[in-house]
Amino acid sequence: MATYNKRGYKAPKPEDVSTDNVDDLEKDINVDEKDSNVAGVFNTLDQTASKTEEFVAKNQNIILSIVGGIALITVGYLLYNKFVAQPSQNEAASNMFQAQQYFKQAVDASGKTSDSLYNLALNGGEGKQGFLDILSSSSSANAENLAHYYAGMAFLNTKQYQKAIEHLSDFKSDDAFTNAMAIGAIGDANAELKKPAEALEFYIKAAESNKNDMSTPRFLLKAGQTALTLGKKEDAVKYFTDIKDNFQDTPEAQNIDALIGMAQ
Repeated sequence: MATYNKRGYKAPKPEDVSTDNVDDLEKDINVDEKDSNVAGVFNTLDQTASKTEEFVAKNQNIILSIVGGIALITVGYLLYNKFVAQPSQNEAASNMFQAQQYFKQAVDASGKTSDSLYNLALNGGEGKQGFLDILSSSSSANAENLAHYYAGMAFLNTKQYQKAIEHLSDFKSDDAFTNAMAIGAIGDANAELKKPAEALEFYIKAAESNKNDMSTPRFLLKAGQTALTLGKKEDAVKYFTDIKDNFQDTPEAQNIDALIGMAQ
């Protein structure tokens, strides 16, 4: 049978696959891949959890011992701090306060009364420890350090110069002014022991350790006077001139021109 085409008839073209359909297919593939990766991750987590549980089961006693040890150390520290360290610090503070009161009274007194009060500050009284007792029995590092300072000053004022040097040398402070006073006091002790060279060394160190209007001119003056006794006139002029130029409003500057004239 013969076939023919109608006029104007066109054969239909194959249906095009839209790019949207392709994207949908790719999305479907990607979703399938993600699902596969997630399943793998969960499988890995399940295996890891099983191994962890197995490890804990096998080592339960060891783990409990470690945890118990940590807890014991923590509780022990808290108990020590509450029942040993804190009461010890409180007791040291109480003893320190009474010794400081004796020291303050000694500074304000004179003669034998002053010496007696310094001895009470050193050795204790009224059932309280003195600075020397605190040094031998206190567990507080701060209390011991402060006791060295007061003991050194008390020995200096009772003319026990070597003991003063020993205690003041053991004193260390973050407070620059107090530290300068302790260094200068070592210089005073050496001066009393007829060791002017050593005294000069500590006076200079004290003057330079903390620049202020109280301790600096005081120890510069002592450094200049000591330098004069050692025949070091140029050094003496330098120390006296430092007072004149930088501390002219202090008591040490009142007769400084006369001292400079003596040193020249």
